[in-house]
Amino acid sequence: MRPRIYIAVILLSMGLLTRAQQSNPFISGFEKTMPSITLGSQRTVWIHIPTSHAGNKNGAAHYPVIYLLDGDANFNSIVSVTEFMSNAGLCPPMIVVGVLHPARMTDLTFGTDKETPGIVGRGEKFMLYVEKELMPYIESNYPTASYKIFIGHSVGGLTVVNTLIHHPNLFDAYVSLDGALWWNDQQIVKEAKMTLANTNYKGKTLFMALANRMERGMDTLEVEKDTTEGTELIRSNLEFIKDIFKNKTNQLRFKHAFYENDDHSSVRLIGEYDALRFIFDYYKLKIYNSELDDPHFKLDSLLVTLYNNVSAQIGYLVKPDESQVNNLGYHMLNQKQFIKAEALFKLNVTNYPETANCYDGLGDFYLAKGDKLKAIESFKKTLSLKAIPETKEKLETLLKEKK
Repeated sequence: MRPRIYIAVILLSMGLLTRAQQSNPFISGFEKTMPSITLGSQRTVWIHIPTSHAGNKNGAAHYPVIYLLDGDANFNSIVSVTEFMSNAGLCPPMIVVGVLHPARMTDLTFGTDKETPGIVGRGEKFMLYVEKELMPYIESNYPTASYKIFIGHSVGGLTVVNTLIHHPNLFDAYVSLDGALWWNDQQIVKEAKMTLANTNYKGKTLFMALANRMERGMDTLEVEKDTTEGTELIRSNLEFIKDIFKNKTNQLRFKHAFYENDDHSSVRLIGEYDALRFIFDYYKLKIYNSELDDPHFKLDSLLVTLYNNVSAQIGYLVKPDESQVNNLGYHMLNQKQFIKAEALFKLNVTNYPETANCYDGLGDFYLAKGDKLKAIESFKKTLSLKAIPETKEKLETLLKEKK
């Protein structure tokens, strides 16, 4: 079916493809409270199911999951970022699970710290709850894929790094936003030195965001020599980053970013966005003007190659997006590039044989080519899967002409 407003392909100055915005109403998420045997208390999470690409309607779709610490503070921003990015073709639609903490310092720290008397961290017990109770519940009740991302800010970042070091197989990607790695005299930084040297992190990704916590005139080299409490957080992060670079053979996919103009609070939003751009840097489809104009360039092969790579990177089968291929097919049809259009519409039919819209697009192709018999066949198949008034009208017109 042709888009009501034809925005099939928007070419930016660099010749990249973006997708049409969806018209679905935006729903941030819903709340779920469950008893935890591990923690001995009621625990609440906020859950977002994707609206991108009809994600809330297509029962066959499965999505990567972001497990987000400090959900009450970070949930809305990460949901907005993921919805924007998935609509722009920068990442897949994703489920977001925001974890709320009755006592965040208890949940997100480990043991005691002399600078924070009275707090006894139960981080290991909290992560046992995440692994043994929360994850199984989410995976049993929602359309999850196998790929999982763990995001935390401040002491949440401490928990993220601690999990990477001690339980690396729990998640595929880890995001620490200005993590409080100073906790307990940099305990996790010290523990990480041997682990980073002796653990194979193949297939694991880590992104770290660092805010500017330095005095005026100080740079990241000078701050390492500083001993004041105000720079303890950034110093602990820089020490950890040094150890990562010393152990490049462990195959950890890593990137860090220093945000000179952001503080501990504001670094969250930009850090979340940059982290997801890094994690999914292989995901975006790039098509140049010359490739669109070249009648011999095989767009279907480009799509198949891209999504084969996406599948290999993300660890499960990801097919070319139906709407994306449909829009490209109509664009080629409008340009009278029939060979390319036919290949694209047939690619959709192959990948989504139970989706009515794929056969409707193929029918429009045959109609444009003047092959009315095949157009009738395609429109009949469309209507056998879904009653689409526009398709019914096209079919009735063709049948009348046939008499």
